Amino acid sequence: MVLVPTVVAAVMIDLRWPFLLLVSVGVALLAIEWGGMSAPRAPTRVAAAVTAAVLAPVFLTHLDHPVWAWGAMLVGALASALVARGVAERPTDAAFGVVYLAPAAICLAWLRDTNQGPWWTLMLLLVTWAADIGAFAVGSALKGPKLWPRFSPNKTWSGFWGGLVCASLTGLLLALPSALNVRLPRDVMPTFHLNIWAAALIGFVVGLATMAGDLWESALKRRFGVKDSGDLIPGHGGLLDRVDGLMFAVVVMAAARLANQWGWGH
Repeated sequence: MVLVPTVVAAVMIDLRWPFLLLVSVGVALLAIEWGGMSAPRAPTRVAAAVTAAVLAPVFLTHLDHPVWAWGAMLVGALASALVARGVAERPTDAAFGVVYLAPAAICLAWLRDTNQGPWWTLMLLLVTWAADIGAFAVGSALKGPKLWPRFSPNKTWSGFWGGLVCASLTGLLLALPSALNVRLPRDVMPTFHLNIWAAALIGFVVGLATMAGDLWESALKRRFGVKDSGDLIPGHGGLLDRVDGLMFAVVVMAAARLANQWGWGH
């Protein structure tokens, strides 16, 4: 009730800085959680290094220098490992934290700034949420064989397919007004231009990435020996526990948007 309206408002408002501020705050919180998991003896030092290393490419992306942003990510990963030497059990975990967090942050900043970027970012969020909710609802109702019991004992194959169906339908519904030639008032919101079958396919692959991100974070938590990434959100754990699927999904969505700019999906 608090996070969803805040995020949607930052995405859809006709200003760039609120969204950049939201991403920056999110990066800092995720870096704090990463420092706590990967370097419990010196979490603040590692979190500060990871935050700086991720925010630098985010701001470069915002300033329309995406190529420099990816180079800055690699430099930041190396610098973070050097900072973590002597205080972290595995300094390479600090570097991995940068490589884990930065691509999602870079792609999110880039996606929002493209033509019809707010629509694409809203589609990303809605598809991700639909995949999560669909997987939980269908999995809870149907149960059945476990998806990957070693790392995530509660997830089922029925939930996996239920999440993918919901994600695909969400993508299709967002493109439906354009397919039916329904023109929304431009002073309210411009119509989202995307072929409905391309939108359904994007929903499917973004939903698949959401599931993969969730499973990947479950494996990471098991590696670090923690139940949750943090305790920021009561009853839900940390922020990373909430956006693990989104971090994989945004990279796939950015790739789809890039393909769309080249002419695919019109």
